[in-house]
Amino acid sequence: MTIDFLLLQLMDAKGKLIIIGGAVNKGSFTEISYDADVERNLNFFERGIMRKIITETKYGEDSVIEIVPTASQIPQIVGPEYKNAFEYLGAKNVNILEITSREQANSDAVAARINAADAVMFTGGDQLRLTSILGGTRFHDALLTKYRNEQFLYAGTSAGAAAASEVMIYQGSSSEALLKGEIKTTQGLGFIDDVIVDTHFVQRGRIGRLFQAVVTNPRTLGIGLGEDTGLFIHEGKMTAVGSGLVIIVDGSGIKDTNLTMIELGQPISIDHMIVHVMSMNDVFDLRSKNLKIENSQYSLNSI
Repeated sequence: MTIDFLLLQLMDAKGKLIIIGGAVNKGSFTEISYDADVERNLNFFERGIMRKIITETKYGEDSVIEIVPTASQIPQIVGPEYKNAFEYLGAKNVNILEITSREQANSDAVAARINAADAVMFTGGDQLRLTSILGGTRFHDALLTKYRNEQFLYAGTSAGAAAASEVMIYQGSSSEALLKGEIKTTQGLGFIDDVIVDTHFVQRGRIGRLFQAVVTNPRTLGIGLGEDTGLFIHEGKMTAVGSGLVIIVDGSGIKDTNLTMIELGQPISIDHMIVHVMSMNDVFDLRSKNLKIENSQYSLNSI
């Protein structure tokens, strides 16, 4: 029996992944008076993704969390926002690890910081900036080693989520996404193989981007993450977290396409693409590629 390398990597790794579609609700920490108004933002404290990140770390509120705002053009603003949010939720050891060059990413100081960490949180921004600075460095190698061998948590939102897979989308118009050649991909950070992740998915109408990415190699599972929505990935299962939707595009059953018969810029036809829609607490099993809906009206959908 042939088992996809994706499953081998996920099942063998001791670490956990939380990938988020962007715009994660972290409270009004950019407001001067956020303490007085924080009651308006309690949904994310009780049910949201950032609480999930803390809960799933090795030592909970005592875990060392490193926030990496490398993808952002404004790391001096983004980093402290996440630090404030985590600390408000009770996390006691939250640091900001600013890496702006490959020289820094290869330094002893950065290597020591990540080796001492229990979790890393990659912020949004430009995923190409993220991979071009960090890819193949001592920092990157240490992350992969910890994820595979320790109870380590990788969390990423927007660019940090898109870069988590072996192959990532870095360019492509939503409106022209099903025209051949419009979607550009490159190597990501390699925490998930045989998966491609797109973010801000529902809000920016990016379904066509995943369709084209998947039809070019139907072994690839497309994951579209809505804003303030993510997936907790561990031991071959993906559980939806957050307030919105996750779209799963499965190309393994594709029967026909015109992909290789058309010129660049022409529209792509696809027959029999399977699409799943997930919301909070739904579980997608990567072994069987079946979806279990938490609040099924039929109560028959089991994995």
